Amino acid sequence: MKLTPENIKSQEFSKSLRGYNTEEVKAYLEKLATEFEDSLNENEEIKEEIKNLSERVTEFIKMEKNMQDTLAKAKESSSRSLESSQKQSELVIKEAEIKASEIIKKAKENANEIRDAVIILREEKDLIISKLKAMVNSQVNLFESKVQRAGDEQEKPKKQKAKDEFNVDVDDIVDKLL
Repeated sequence: MKLTPENIKSQEFSKSLRGYNTEEVKAYLEKLATEFEDSLNENEEIKEEIKNLSERVTEFIKMEKNMQDTLAKAKESSSRSLESSQKQSELVIKEAEIKASEIIKKAKENANEIRDAVIILREEKDLIISKLKAMVNSQVNLFESKVQRAGDEQEKPKKQKAKDEFNVDVDDIVDKLL
């Protein structure tokens, strides 16, 4: 049988002639029942507190687990972000290098085209100068022959004077034309 404060208070003892003082026994049992009741109440309060604390500990354990999971996910996410950023930066660098090499290649091609164009222009310039010299020479020869014919009709001293006056520098004329 389980002891309760009520059982202690209602406990009856048999009476004997030389027995204990009933009042003292009842007072002692009353005091014992009260302390036992207080102990049971305190025990119930402690059990309730343990239950509450146990629930809080369980919540804290869940929170800790959630925090650890969140931390692990954050670490994983940051490492993935870092890897992604590194890959993206490598891609950007490779693209930039490819674009730079394409730009250099186009610049070299343009330089070669310009160099070829300059060579062609120099050749055309030399050809034009040669043609100009030939034209000036033919015009000088034509002019000299006309002067000579006209001079044959005039006196000989005037003819020599005319020849000396028509000493033409073809290169000087071509330079002035250019």
